[in-house]
Amino acid sequence: MRKAFRNLFPGTILNMLFRRFAVLVCMAIIVTLPTTNAMAGDDKAGIGGSGDNPYAIGLWGDLPYSDGQAASGVPNLIADMNSQNLSFTIHDGDLKSGSGPCPDSIYQQALGYFHSLQAPAMFTPGDNDWTDCDRAAGYNSLAQLDLERQLFFNTPYSLGGHPFLQEVQATPLCLGVGGPTPCVENRRWTVGRVTYATLNIQGSCNNLCDIAPDAAEYAARNAANIAWMRDTFASAKANNSAAVMFVSQADPAFDQTVGISDNTRNPKTLVQDGPLPDGFKDFLTALRTEVIAFRKPVAYVHGDSHYFRVDKPFLTADGLRIENFTRVNTFGSHAAQGNNDVQWVKVYVDPRSREVFSYQAQIVPANRTAVPAP
Repeated sequence: MRKAFRNLFPGTILNMLFRRFAVLVCMAIIVTLPTTNAMAGDDKAGIGGSGDNPYAIGLWGDLPYSDGQAASGVPNLIADMNSQNLSFTIHDGDLKSGSGPCPDSIYQQALGYFHSLQAPAMFTPGDNDWTDCDRAAGYNSLAQLDLERQLFFNTPYSLGGHPFLQEVQATPLCLGVGGPTPCVENRRWTVGRVTYATLNIQGSCNNLCDIAPDAAEYAARNAANIAWMRDTFASAKANNSAAVMFVSQADPAFDQTVGISDNTRNPKTLVQDGPLPDGFKDFLTALRTEVIAFRKPVAYVHGDSHYFRVDKPFLTADGLRIENFTRVNTFGSHAAQGNNDVQWVKVYVDPRSREVFSYQAQIVPANRTAVPAP
């Protein structure tokens, strides 16, 4: 080809044209190389990549809690999520109700749910699927957590129809049945200049109360969670992220609101009220310091208390509201009603906006029972 062009262009112009052509080819190759950020696999996934494009994600958890929810409520919810061009979804723990055994079928069912989601799917364990499994004879909570690590977290990729690469915590170590083991369930990823991370923080006093409390397991995991949280803020600062979102299972109680969380807490001192062991104070104290220092929006998503709310309950030690912090409590199951009232939360993420996150309750039409869909 170059010889044919010699008859049309002088040597100097010809060399310049080929140099420009080579640069364009190299640029095309660089653009298509994968990165550790969540880059779009296709238009359907809707992922915003490392730029400023707005996108939407889905939050859900504490589901399913009954056979009816498993058979139709959750499939209806997943179909609704799949219809809305989400960048990814996150389940914030509890694959079953807190009573009864924890058979392998529960985890296989959940894996099927996650893989039926078209977008990348994230999951963080819940107390009902490991910590509280020892309520039933023959189950060991650490063995159940080991099972979840093997089943859901055996690669550095997310779940779902379009999995993408995530950062995985390597140290400090957590505990398993065989002793110290990496906390592979703690993950981090960046989409559209927003940093996300999951944290294995549990109900039942974070494994310090209930049937078989385990102080050694708690201490190792709590240290790992605090380190992962701090590392996430450091990563967000280094990457100039516009915001951070954390997702965990437990409702740690940020204040003295009665009747929703299992406990209440002095919002200034962060000391838990009542006689139960406090598995959250050290983490919350460290989190408060980092949130204030970060200065940009921080969202903290959790399940556990099954009460949809978006509020700002975090206070400084002087009692001042921490304006850049938002708590998001996902719906969870209303199993007491014996119906399919299982819903999810859509989060619009715009890195260019002042607050970055905005929230919209998603009432699945097929799951409406009190006021059926028209």
